[in-house]
Formats: sequence, structure tokens, C-alpha cells
Amino acid sequence: MGRLIKNHLARLIILTAASYQVAAGLHGFFWPKIFWDSFTKSLDSAVKPIPILQILNVLAGLGGIAWEYPLPFLIPNTAFHRSIAARLAIYPISILLGALIYQGTNAAIYYLVGVAVYFWAYSEGEIVCMPWKVPERQQSGAKV
Repeated sequence: MGRLIKNHLARLIILTAASYQVAAGLHGFFWPKIFWDSFTKSLDSAVKPIPILQILNVLAGLGGIAWEYPLPFLIPNTAFHRSIAARLAIYPISILLGALIYQGTNAAIYYLVGVAVYFWAYSEGEIVCMPWKVPERQQSGAKV
């Protein structure tokens, strides 16, 4: 049996979360609602009359899609694309944005699972490569 490549699994989970976040941001334009409005009404100004959180959710979702499934001529093989640590630092912002609007709670949960799997991959020393390739490791010695 093969080994589980955890960063590929996390990539697919984050792609799902990012697409949900884009959809949540678009739905938020028509039905603006803060998830925590039963506790406080002070955050309502972030969704109406100016849809600040909805725009930020759409941008964060599109950014997540662009980062996890990059165009071959744009982002791949850059230090930014290969860095799991950068993902662990930036995706919590997307989690927060998704958790603030009512429509983005599922995206926030998926992001949380994806970040946990990325942390698992990071702790095991995995490296990120192009989405359609298997990571290449350097041989430490010839084994026959």
C-alpha cells in the first residue's frame, strides 16, 4: 500500500473550503447575516449596508483557490507556493472571515480541518510540489 500524502489531502480539503467560501460570500450579498447576531448586533454594520465581510470572503476564497490550484505559469515552484508554514499562518484569517458570516460556517469548519491536516503534514516534514506530481526526495544512499 502507498503512503498518504497529507499535503495533497489538505489541498483538496482547502479547495473545497475555498469554493464554499466564495459561494457563501455571494449568498451573503443577497441574505446578509452575521453568525453571532443572536449574541450581539454590533457586527451587523460589517454586512449591511456595505457588504464588507461578503467581499472579503469572496476574495479570501478566490485567493485560496488560486493558491491551492495555481495556474502553471503564475505561482507554482515559488517559495510562497511551496510553503506549508505560510498556509498555516494565512488560512486562520480565512477561517475567521468564514466564521463571521452565517453562510460561511461550513467553509470555516472545512478550513479548520484542512489546516489541521496541513499541520500534520508539516510536522512529518512533507514538502509541497505541483498538484499533479508526487514529491521527489533526494536519495541518502543507494538501496538495492
